[in-house]
Amino acid sequence: MTTTQKHIPVLLRAVLDALGDVQGKTIVDCTFGAGGYSRAFLERGANVIAFDRDPNVVVDANALGGEFGNRFKFIPQPFSNIGDLEQSVDAIVFDLGISSMQIDIPERGFSFRADAPLDMRMDNREKEQILTAAQLIESLSVAEIADILRNYGDVKKANILARAIKDSCPQTTFELRDLIHNPKDVAPVFQALRIAVNDEMGELERALARVPDLLVLGGKCICVTFHSLEDRIVKNTFRTWTTAPGDPRLPVVGTAPFIQIKTAVPTESELEHNPRARSAHMRGVIKNRGDA
Repeated sequence: MTTTQKHIPVLLRAVLDALGDVQGKTIVDCTFGAGGYSRAFLERGANVIAFDRDPNVVVDANALGGEFGNRFKFIPQPFSNIGDLEQSVDAIVFDLGISSMQIDIPERGFSFRADAPLDMRMDNREKEQILTAAQLIESLSVAEIADILRNYGDVKKANILARAIKDSCPQTTFELRDLIHNPKDVAPVFQALRIAVNDEMGELERALARVPDLLVLGGKCICVTFHSLEDRIVKNTFRTWTTAPGDPRLPVVGTAPFIQIKTAVPTESELEHNPRARSAHMRGVIKNRGDA
């Protein structure tokens, strides 16, 4: 059984409703993960171009390609490279954050529930330019570590904890976990380091900057976020796109480059089946003019 069969895509119904009829359309799935979104789009007749920098997803991507043939194309690169596509597309979908399968593989070093090397790289191939979390800690100052904890994890006593982390330079997940005295800070610290290791906010900003030029008129961009920072980036970007030229206060339908799609959050029923969806938030826009 492949992970595409085990994975529960978050807010899938809301995303499909926002996209509408996708028969014959080309959709970019910027975060292939376990393939749940791509499979749903393909089963509804779409052509899919999927991005993912995690080499562990290639098996699932190849399986999907074998099933759907040339209607599916997988690009093993970060989604910030979507600007390299040499075609216009009908929709671009982002399912942001970390995938369940990355957390559930202990040796990836994302989880504090199992002891493993402190890695946290989404692309965990041997590349000198991609530092593991342990290497990142060694390379940064106390002040820089504190900024990461504060900005990406909202850790209250960031300076004190950053000093402890720098002094110890933990090499494993348990070594890092044991440095964190307040249990409420454990998850935020791991989250903050993961975001920094993978430059997740920078990746998102670079990708969104390429969206307007890639979408056809009437094309849609859908983002599912899980963290307040990435949601803020998406919200602010969409606000800029849906604001009419000359009126910085209010969007004006018909003159703004994009039109807002209704937002969505998980239903109680979805949360019962998938508690990890609790912080998810879907936002979307439709391209209205070609001068965004």
